[in-house]
Amino acid sequence: MGTRTGNELNRVLDELKRFGFLLESDARLPNVCGIITGQTMKGSWWSHPQAHAIFAINELLADHADVLLTKLISGKVTFVHRQLWRQIYAIGVSREEWQLKGLSAAARLLLRKVDTVGSLPAHELGPSFGVKPGATVRELENRLLIHAEQFHTTSGAHSKLLETWETWAKRTKFRPRPISVARARRTIEQRLDELNEKLDGKGRLPWPRNFL
Repeated sequence: MGTRTGNELNRVLDELKRFGFLLESDARLPNVCGIITGQTMKGSWWSHPQAHAIFAINELLADHADVLLTKLISGKVTFVHRQLWRQIYAIGVSREEWQLKGLSAAARLLLRKVDTVGSLPAHELGPSFGVKPGATVRELENRLLIHAEQFHTTSGAHSKLLETWETWAKRTKFRPRPISVARARRTIEQRLDELNEKLDGKGRLPWPRNFL
């Protein structure tokens, strides 16, 4: 890692620890692209002159011991600092009504499969999960029902490792202290509400805000 990349990573990590989470990219809320470029990002960051630097930092964040990737905010890639893992875990394993109601048949089938085996590479999914298995994976990710992490297959292609939250915790040696799911949701809601109000953001969470 070069000095410049190391400095940028430290700067991003400082902001991540400050807020508890960062989006990969967003027009208003704290995000990796904005920290690196100092600009408001609209649309895809891949066309930005600093796209390679953004990609490198994203990869380093994904591998960092204190960083968890989820689809927490607005269905977007969200980097979550370890300080909020306890809350994310409690929400993920809760299997509340908002997580399960209206799931497609393919998503229910895939969820049962992941629950049974603990972890499953997405590229090994068969036709029973639909013509576009990626959409089925995203359906579970967006409801925080599974943890999904990108990796490179032996052929060099990108895939995702789909895991139960229990399997993820065991793999990362994370031992969550007990917390009620209602309290966990309130903590995340308060963090996001503060940022939305301060920055005129439009971030939303996957559960209904009036959910008890």
